[in-house]
Amino acid sequence: MSVVKSISLVLPEEKVYLAGSSVAGQVILTLNNSLINPTVKVELVGRGYLQWNEETNADKDYSRNIICNNKADYVNKTKTFYIEGNWLASGTHIFDFHFNLPDRLPSTFTSNIARVSYFLKASCATRELILAKQKKYLLVQGTSSSLPTNKIESQYPLVVEVDKHIAYHCCFKHGLVILRISLEKNTFAPGEQIIFMTEIDNQTGRSIRKVVFALYSIILYLGYTVRSEQRSLEDRNEVMRLESRTKAAPFEVTRITSMFSLPKLLSVSSMLIANEIMEVRYELIGTVYLPWSMNTIVAKVPIIIRTTAAESLLRPRPPGGESPPRQT
Repeated sequence: MSVVKSISLVLPEEKVYLAGSSVAGQVILTLNNSLINPTVKVELVGRGYLQWNEETNADKDYSRNIICNNKADYVNKTKTFYIEGNWLASGTHIFDFHFNLPDRLPSTFTSNIARVSYFLKASCATRELILAKQKKYLLVQGTSSSLPTNKIESQYPLVVEVDKHIAYHCCFKHGLVILRISLEKNTFAPGEQIIFMTEIDNQTGRSIRKVVFALYSIILYLGYTVRSEQRSLEDRNEVMRLESRTKAAPFEVTRITSMFSLPKLLSVSSMLIANEIMEVRYELIGTVYLPWSMNTIVAKVPIIIRTTAAESLLRPRPPGGESPPRQT
């Protein structure tokens, strides 16, 4: 029978931790027998990694596949608990801990190319071997780089207008369709609502019945080859989508009010300080479909996702130092 019956990590609740905030919890260790010279500790780790394959010299006979990868360490903290007398009796022992997250972190992220993850790892060991361990992943919302206030405010409000001359009725008739998307602001925080107004000025003799809105993330991955040559790869992902069935009548202006509710966990836009392994930007795209002319009209609105570290939003954090183990 093993000396350690179980070890577990207990956190107050499942939640998204904001960079700059505190992660507090308990390590609960249950022993079948007494244990001499134990080492009980908990670690907070955050790291990022990416990898993709690409072909070099694809237009030549000597083309070959290469691997591009990159990695980054964001946080690595360890707390080794003080054990009075350097031994633990059989039974359950509870160790309280808390860690302060750094103020500058990227968000938890997973794709088929990259992964940014944060986790706690608890372990109980002797000098010779590890007796038990457990890992628990955390959801962390990253923060934005500092940006001058006047640069942010200069982007409000935002209006994007696109027009296109359309031929219809076998090209015997022509008309203008104007698509206009307006927002009171284009800088948002995760969990916030994006509310926008769309105007369709239909100066043709045909009705428009379908408009699709989508929020896209455009991610630029940054990697290196085995020869330390820098490479990049851009990937577009649809974050959310909204389809509006409407009837933009001929020679009328139709107005549509729409809303997206952003996820509570979202990578922030890369601005002044780039992430070590990837850069992220967002676009709100409105598409008007004109099936009777085999055309579409597309308007793209840049969206900025920003957050501020918890340290600057909340009251001062408690001083460091974990409590000694308790027995129950």
